Amino acid sequence: MRLAGIALLTVLLAGCSSPASAAGRSLPRTDPTDFHHASADPAGGADGLVSVSTIARHLDVPWGLAFLPDGNALVTERRTGRIVRVTPTGTVSPVARVRESTSDNEGGLLGLAVSPAYRTDKTVFIYYTTANDNRIARLYLDGHARPRPIVTGIPKSGIHDGGRLAFGPDGYLYATTGEASHTEAAQSLASLGGKILRMTPDGKPPPGNPFPHSLIWSYGHRNPEGLAWDAAGTMYSAEIGEAVWDELNIISPGADYGWPAVEGIGNKHGFVDPVVAWHPEVGVSAGVAVTGTTAIVTCLRGQRIYLVPLGKTPAPVAAPSSATASVQWRTGSGVAGKPVEALTGRYGRLRTAVTAPDGSVWVTTSNRDGRNPDGPIPDDDRVLRLTLD
Repeated sequence: MRLAGIALLTVLLAGCSSPASAAGRSLPRTDPTDFHHASADPAGGADGLVSVSTIARHLDVPWGLAFLPDGNALVTERRTGRIVRVTPTGTVSPVARVRESTSDNEGGLLGLAVSPAYRTDKTVFIYYTTANDNRIARLYLDGHARPRPIVTGIPKSGIHDGGRLAFGPDGYLYATTGEASHTEAAQSLASLGGKILRMTPDGKPPPGNPFPHSLIWSYGHRNPEGLAWDAAGTMYSAEIGEAVWDELNIISPGADYGWPAVEGIGNKHGFVDPVVAWHPEVGVSAGVAVTGTTAIVTCLRGQRIYLVPLGKTPAPVAAPSSATASVQWRTGSGVAGKPVEALTGRYGRLRTAVTAPDGSVWVTTSNRDGRNPDGPIPDDDRVLRLTLD
């Protein structure tokens, strides 16, 4: 991995050092229904640092991805409700179908996490939309079992359903939830919407949660979809904003990430700012994976990835912001320098990113979801394998 190359690029591309507007909402708004992505930044390309191969083809909106102990992956399809097994050599085979899931614009069969005890319990955890709610369930993979819900009543909508699941280094299950287009839910500790949740495999609040008898780990989120941890246990979440800023956040228990009072780096007391923020035309940041000291953030509308060089996270203090026309970042708060883009426009909309057991990063495309203005190509949707050279 040429981390030194990334560091050099960030120095050369640092650009202006003055921050953009602290109040993201004061900036000119973009049309959220315009899904055309911006062109590549001619000064910011890092394609030479990334090698890409196609693992699997012809999937239908692959959304959740998690690895089994044998190195194969399980992938959910949002619209069909299928769970398929994908081998590193590209063999795709159906494993189960979640007929209880209802595909409703952004809803459907979403996140998936593999039980830490999978070798003995053959259990996965799924996040899916029903006619009434979003919910998290256990599913025994014998080809016949039905989901057993462990958390119900997560707000649902045609948009902003969150949906990512992952087991953290502490062995507990984490879930991202959207505010389901009800912005006030993000600030309410009585609602499971607009949150990151932490739970036992039975769906109960574990020891150490910041709010008594609550699954809520952090709040003030709009539509977080990506979850990842670095080797030190620092937790990152990629979050889709409204029409001004998308975010990469470092997540702390009990913290308020500001939605809807602030979007992007707002410098407002009581709210935690993201470490990186992107304008939607280059972003709509949906996934994040960490490999070494680099976070790979995927972008839907921006149709690219960003390589974010990570640094040591100091005690929470006001950190200087740096900015280009479309990206802000906060050095000294967990990011070592400017994020650099790669793969712009080469694979279309990029959603899920998960670090594989071999250290590569598997990424799913989302070109059959109706939001790629150029439409899918015959190979879509795909699972890609990325390595940093």
